[in-house]
Amino acid sequence: MNPNKALWEKGDFTRIAASMRDSGEALVGTLGITPGLKVLDLGCGDGTTAVPAARRGADVLGVDIAANLVAAGRQRAKEQGLDNLRFQEGDASDLAGLEDSSFDLVVSIFGAMFAPRPFDVAKQMVRVTRPGGRIVMGNWIPGDPTLVAQILRISGAYSPPPPEGFVSPMTWGVEANVVERFGGAGIPPGQISCVRDSYRFTSPDPPAALAGRFLGFYGPTMNALEAAGRDGRADALRQELVALFESQNAGPGKDTTAIPATFLRVTVTVN
Repeated sequence: MNPNKALWEKGDFTRIAASMRDSGEALVGTLGITPGLKVLDLGCGDGTTAVPAARRGADVLGVDIAANLVAAGRQRAKEQGLDNLRFQEGDASDLAGLEDSSFDLVVSIFGAMFAPRPFDVAKQMVRVTRPGGRIVMGNWIPGDPTLVAQILRISGAYSPPPPEGFVSPMTWGVEANVVERFGGAGIPPGQISCVRDSYRFTSPDPPAALAGRFLGFYGPTMNALEAAGRDGRADALRQELVALFESQNAGPGKDTTAIPATFLRVTVTVN
């Protein structure tokens, strides 16, 4: 199996996505979505941004590499009566079957950044965007002190070294890399904007409970926990992640969770 597919089908990201709904809704509200706009959501999961985009009247296609998340997205669309929202399996590195210049807006919030072959990802996103259309990415930032970058840093410390040739998904959080990759797809630097933005993970239970869901259902932390278990360090990993979630909680009390995380928001205008 494709290792990236195996990673994201390993757990159940819907359990994590539940903590991302409010920020997904807020982010979509900033995209200027209007009825009839043709939107592609890459690495869509079960529809954290695809569902609110469809509720605003856009014609949305969600593409994800994980079959279980595609199935979950289809169920959400059915439950909400969104006939203008479809989900299908696909790889952001190779969008075979999607026609050139077929979308007004291509969105990928913490999705396509995890696909292999980042230069191919950029080329594919540009290829399927119509002239005058936009690409909007949300990418976690390497070395950032906020939640997700630190989860991935901690997980990496407990995991085996990556295979030779592996390109970290966090490199999408570096502006120079973004400009280089879209430049390889024919986009000049003046048509690429990168700004820091904030996303918030919220949950009605304590931070330790949300940390537990990451350990139990989020592919990268699941792999780290398995590796840590083989080394007798599973408890150390659990303790480190719980401490991270508790220290970053900005909620009104210890029994609820609201943790902000900084990301790089990329906007590309396609000629």
